[in-house]
Amino acid sequence: MATQTHSSPTAVTYARSLLELAQDRKIAEPIGQELASIAEILTDNPTFLTFLRNPAIGSEERIRVVDKVLKSSVNPLLANFLGVMGMHNRLGILDQVAQAYSDLLDELLGKIEVDVTVSQKLSAAELDQVRQKVSTALKKDAVVHQYIDESIIGGMILRVGDQLIDASVKTQLETMKRQFLASRPR
Repeated sequence: MATQTHSSPTAVTYARSLLELAQDRKIAEPIGQELASIAEILTDNPTFLTFLRNPAIGSEERIRVVDKVLKSSVNPLLANFLGVMGMHNRLGILDQVAQAYSDLLDELLGKIEVDVTVSQKLSAAELDQVRQKVSTALKKDAVVHQYIDESIIGGMILRVGDQLIDASVKTQLETMKRQFLASRPR
């Protein structure tokens, strides 16, 4: 399933501030893409994230490394934002800020993440049909992530946020079994 990291209230506050500044400059989506790239760097290099979170390393050292590694390759707004985060000793939550920004941007753009679990890979046309139906039902632009789980036999399981819609054959068979066993004479 798509990993939903929970962002701290501080990370959400930073993300919201950055989003407002980016919206004012009409660069909210490009900043989101740059933040997503930074988050990918942090995921691919966990030692870098550990470095940013290590209280034994001074904030000046973290700022110097971030300047060297990231600032030259990002938009000046994001570069300044990273500097502010460094001055407030918040670079250790950069991954959370990136996730919160992504979530806020998706909400702003009317997008919603949907996980679809099926027993066999859907064709592009079938996946698009699922996306369209979910988008229509939710009145938002669904971003569909497909997962394969052969144990569900058929049907599908949809996860939207913390809501789960299980229309799998496996669950239907288990429900029928429980009902049958409950109704048998004792």
